[in-house]
Amino acid sequence: MVRILGIDPGSLVTGYGVIDSDGRHSRHVASGCLIITGKGLAARLDVIFREVNALIESHRPSEMAIEQVFVARNAASALKLGHARGAAICAAVSHRVTVAEYSARSVKQAIAGRGSASKEQIQHMVRHLLALTADPRADAADALAVALCHAHTSSTLARLPSPLRGRLA
Repeated sequence: MVRILGIDPGSLVTGYGVIDSDGRHSRHVASGCLIITGKGLAARLDVIFREVNALIESHRPSEMAIEQVFVARNAASALKLGHARGAAICAAVSHRVTVAEYSARSVKQAIAGRGSASKEQIQHMVRHLLALTADPRADAADALAVALCHAHTSSTLARLPSPLRGRLA
């Protein structure tokens, strides 16, 4: 079993989810949302770094999966999201935790079977896959989905012959 920390980054709310997985079976360990406070971007990035650092110290994941930045219309929002991702990634790297990145579309495809799945569909599938008693909050569900996507992707790549594994990773 591998412990994976999933992160759905945001400069105001950052979702997190921790699972134990062997690639076929996954177990929910913890999940929730970090409410990011502070005046100015630098103060909020400090909060993200410290809180993700605390999650890593508390749960001791060996791997972290994080959602990539998606630029739709607002470049300023994408830039803030990129900074939030950077703060979380720095926390992981400072603990020598392996980091993997996945696009939102890849995560949705892996969890719901459709790259255009809605937030509600992701919440429902995460609840089902992890046998939770209720739908997690949307940001926490997204983070758990990123962790599950990583667990499934890593497991599949590990079963491939090594010449293929290097080209697909």
